[in-house]
Amino acid sequence: MAIAAAISLPLTSPARRSLASFTSLRSSSPILKLNSVRGSVSLRTACLRVSAASSSMSVEAVEKASPASFLDRRETGFLHFVKYHGLGNDFILVDNRDSSEPKITPEQAAKLCDRNFGIGADGVIFALPGINGTDYTMRIYNSDGSEPEMCGNGVRCFARFIAELENLHGKQRFTVHTGAGLIVPEIQDDGKVKVDMGEPILKATDVPTGLPANKNQSVVKSDLDVDGVTWNVTCVSMGNPHCVTFGTKGGQNLYKFSLLHTSRCVFGSVVQEQHWLAELVLVL
Repeated sequence: MAIAAAISLPLTSPARRSLASFTSLRSSSPILKLNSVRGSVSLRTACLRVSAASSSMSVEAVEKASPASFLDRRETGFLHFVKYHGLGNDFILVDNRDSSEPKITPEQAAKLCDRNFGIGADGVIFALPGINGTDYTMRIYNSDGSEPEMCGNGVRCFARFIAELENLHGKQRFTVHTGAGLIVPEIQDDGKVKVDMGEPILKATDVPTGLPANKNQSVVKSDLDVDGVTWNVTCVSMGNPHCVTFGTKGGQNLYKFSLLHTSRCVFGSVVQEQHWLAELVLVL
């Protein structure tokens, strides 16, 4: 199901980067009725409007608005967005093609990504005008407000978003400027997105990582002790640093843990706090 929406949020100009006030999503309690019908309608309240389209369900509220050309609307004070996910990695996509700077601040993006009081997402992705001869520019704010150079799942969502905005059909490809360099996503005939991310960066000083490198100057299948548990890790960068592990040295696979999410969070926080990777680390 694709979801398009607009949230009431004071937008900042490139010259004004201070944190603007944020309207909590809790402030309105619209009455919803779910029907098993085809189509698309939108919900409007004092602070939030959501347009949802699905083959099996629509959302109805007391006040209706036309869903046509939803993303083409430019009401003052509304930030239009669409939610996408790639393998569960979810993002808020914003059409920012009319400005070379993101429409919201990193602080606002962090509030929008909050899964309890905001929209909820792993990050906010902006589709900006292309530079250096590219068709588009992609910028990302993570859920903590930091800005990575690149994200593989994010650029796939970005490509589908562009296809929707430009009403592209069939096999398409275009150039995207990112902090990690040029990316050329290709939309397949079946709607799937293919992206050549280039060769992985394994050299420890280029990832970068402070973990001891092997004779090839990389950290591949190395031992890492975290709270008395030895993990088998590989440090790699695809534009942003990753610490990849399939489990512990004893061979216990991550998927055998009943508390998989907790294990990843503890592992990731320790890696970050110990500065084993110089930048924000993604644990896979």
